[in-house]
Amino acid sequence: MGGPTVPPPEPQSLNSALERNIEALRKRRLDEEKTASAEERIAGAITRFSGTMRFVYVHACLYGFWIIANRGWIPGITPWDATYVVLAMIASVEAIFLSTFILISQNRMAAIADRRAELDLQISLLAEHEITKVVEMVAAIADHLGVSRGGEVEELKRNVAPEAVLDAIEHNQNEQA
Repeated sequence: MGGPTVPPPEPQSLNSALERNIEALRKRRLDEEKTASAEERIAGAITRFSGTMRFVYVHACLYGFWIIANRGWIPGITPWDATYVVLAMIASVEAIFLSTFILISQNRMAAIADRRAELDLQISLLAEHEITKVVEMVAAIADHLGVSRGGEVEELKRNVAPEAVLDAIEHNQNEQA
């Protein structure tokens, strides 16, 4: 099968608000990268590298060489770790450090995700409030023009209290438990 049935729009056809938002998010990500501490940048770089096939290949070569050399299969190299205890220790220490670097990176990503989720929530709450006001205005216009409207409009005109929604969710979860 081919591509999409409708070709994607050209970048210059994006609405100006969308272009501004894309640019603002790009700048925000750059700022987040710039404000990362040296330790966070190092942990991120190590985490990115350890998640690649190059990392696997390097380790396969190093550990493979260690094993082959210590089996005595390479002429001129005397085995130095016949029981592989040193290799196991190196692998264990490396695993401890890699786990720590990965956790540091995940903690940073989680903090960024929390900030973005907070932004999403605030925007959603603002949009809910604005939509409620628009429904009120449209209902007032309909009343003024004598246009009949459905019964749902009165319900839609009510403001939503986030605390009430959270309480209802918690109540529902407690009942299911």
